[in-house]
Amino acid sequence: MTSERVQVSVDQHVAHVRLNRPDKRNGLDLPMFEALAAAGYRLAHESGVRAVVLSGNGSVFCAGLDWGSFLAHGGNASERLLERPDGRRDNLAQRVSRTWADMPVPVIAALHGVAFGGGLQIALGADIRYAHPATQLSVMEIRYGLIPDMGLSTLLPRLVRDDVAKELTFTGRRVSGEEAARIGLVTRVCEDPLDAALDTARLIAAQAPRAVRTAKRLLDESRGLGVAAALRLETELQRTLLAGSEQMEAVMAVMEKRPAVFEDP
Repeated sequence: MTSERVQVSVDQHVAHVRLNRPDKRNGLDLPMFEALAAAGYRLAHESGVRAVVLSGNGSVFCAGLDWGSFLAHGGNASERLLERPDGRRDNLAQRVSRTWADMPVPVIAALHGVAFGGGLQIALGADIRYAHPATQLSVMEIRYGLIPDMGLSTLLPRLVRDDVAKELTFTGRRVSGEEAARIGLVTRVCEDPLDAALDTARLIAAQAPRAVRTAKRLLDESRGLGVAAALRLETELQRTLLAGSEQMEAVMAVMEKRPAVFEDP
């Protein structure tokens, strides 16, 4: 699964998705949006994928929208981003961040260089974000007289306090990886975010895959529920795992001190 704009490889149940316009700082043009959406759709339906890593080729993760490309194509390209086909809750622009948030398996973003505007919103769709301490991040849309419209309103408030989300959105100021970790925008900083992301993805891929998918569903769907509803969901989801073949294999592997062998959902 490789295109001119996005490279995708799968190794030992870990999918690696790489933005691939290094000469344009991985700037988002229409083909990049389409390639990211297609990659997300394909991986969501790949039974052998147990974790996904997002990264960018070259010196940065993603510098945001490629304004030159969109201006050169007039309003047609912009309209394509905003189209909402019948039955879809998201448009193409929103899909490239929501596709990772909605992925049935965990997604880890490895950030280096910069993650500006749309690039940051793509990263916000991941479950986990690792960044180099010197990485620069910005909700940059306000500088261009716009609001963030790639799903940020559904993603940023779950990570940072409301006042912090508003400050970042109203000012467009840049924050370092270190500050981003302090305010909750990224999970942690590390000297090699990609290696750390791949290590974590491999660790996740070694766990019981149905249990991992169910854990992601529990944490996502319980957000915003009342206590009673969240506890009911927890019980209902646990019943789908208890005494199943995967759970018994996990228990026996621990007792026999051997690697577990799991079947993919």
